[in-house]
Amino acid sequence: MGHYHRDIPLRAALGSHSEFPWLELAPVDKVAELVARWFYCALSQEKLRRPIVACELGRLYNKDAIIEYLLDKSPDKTPMESASHIKSIKNVTELQLVDNPAWCGDKESIKGDKYDDLQAARFICPVVGLEMNGRHRFCFLRNCGCVFSERALKEIKAEVCHKCGVPFQEEDVIVLNGNKEDVEILKKRMEERRLKSKLEKKSKKGKTAAAAAQQEPSADSPGPSKAKSGKDCVNSSSGENRQIIFTKSSENGNPSVPGKVNKAPSSSTKRSIADSEDKSEAYKSIFTTHSSAKRSKEECSNWVTHTAYYF
Repeated sequence: MGHYHRDIPLRAALGSHSEFPWLELAPVDKVAELVARWFYCALSQEKLRRPIVACELGRLYNKDAIIEYLLDKSPDKTPMESASHIKSIKNVTELQLVDNPAWCGDKESIKGDKYDDLQAARFICPVVGLEMNGRHRFCFLRNCGCVFSERALKEIKAEVCHKCGVPFQEEDVIVLNGNKEDVEILKKRMEERRLKSKLEKKSKKGKTAAAAAQQEPSADSPGPSKAKSGKDCVNSSSGENRQIIFTKSSENGNPSVPGKVNKAPSSSTKRSIADSEDKSEAYKSIFTTHSSAKRSKEECSNWVTHTAYYF
């Protein structure tokens, strides 16, 4: 190839050879950046492997790395700028990705005798078939986690997911690895969403506290029968209920002292006792041991003709 001056670009030095197809699309630093953002975890810098999650700003992570980051409560924990906005596992969405049938993985580059295409994508868009390698803009739906290319969402406009049918709105569409403008818009939506959820939680707590406060005095206050009734029942030692009646004295015109029991039983009390005795007598007559069920000697049958009714 010969010697080249150091100021000559790498593209001009290598030329447009078929063995370097990525040079035709972007410079080396741009390709490295795309590979780092689309093929590696933004937190652990390891290769992306299922299950893969994405945050509300469109960054890709390994789910196990996020779980380890959230479980680490040590004081000497190093702050990670790429995950500083993730406070719980609810702040990330597990992605439903579609495998690329043309992707062979790392099998071809094990021996080192074949070219390793860094732009070969493992996942594709299920609608239009574009590879998810950073050359095309991809989005995911926050409600279900399904991933599509932006071209598919624009060409086939719908209010439900093309894959699973879950309804979504424009605010639920999050761009994966977007530019600075996309990140600013997503950050603003994230802050508004979290503020709204906090306000809803506060309103729910206020409603539950008010409902509990209303139930407490109602339980302590006497019922209408106790507050308005002029009669009270007192259980005596024998188990009988005696009524306390507040009446006016006919002799001096002064009302009787509250809480004083009238010893003379009223007609209503006598009637209630008699009714209870009648009921108990009717209940006892059901059984064969009652006197009404027993037969006299004349009614009894002879010993030869004993029946089941013989007593």
